Amino acid sequence: MKIAVFPGSFDPVTLGHLDLIRRAAGIFERVYVCCVPNGAKHGMFTPEQRLEMLRLSVAELENVQAEAWPGLLTDYARERGARFLVRGVRNGTDFDGEYSLAQIYHGLDETLDTVLLPADPKYLHFSSTMVREMIKYHRALEEYMPPAAAKYVNQLTKG
Repeated sequence: MKIAVFPGSFDPVTLGHLDLIRRAAGIFERVYVCCVPNGAKHGMFTPEQRLEMLRLSVAELENVQAEAWPGLLTDYARERGARFLVRGVRNGTDFDGEYSLAQIYHGLDETLDTVLLPADPKYLHFSSTMVREMIKYHRALEEYMPPAAAKYVNQLTKG
């Protein structure tokens, strides 16, 4: 079975993320969407809230499961039997960063390969950082986030 992990901090999940997850689900037999901490970023949402947003967003995808993992991504992939990491790239800067990470992951586990998927052009400007700004200024979220996740965030940020 071809198993992949799509990792990220997902603070919050965006339509761009969901597009990549759907595409990965069409390539692999099983995709684990793994919410992992990013020590370089201070999150807007708790790990539990991020996981709930992910679960709501991927509920319709039968071969996709959202989970959280507090440790090293390569350990998670090994535990799930995954041989592939899936990452999205929007531009050359993303590619350079993801390429470097792929080398690190492969160095930690030689059986693990990274698959880079180019972002759909309609999501090139999407980022979790941009969506956090929309949340901060009480803008409509439905055009940036999966509908169930947008509804969840709107409930969290009421009043």
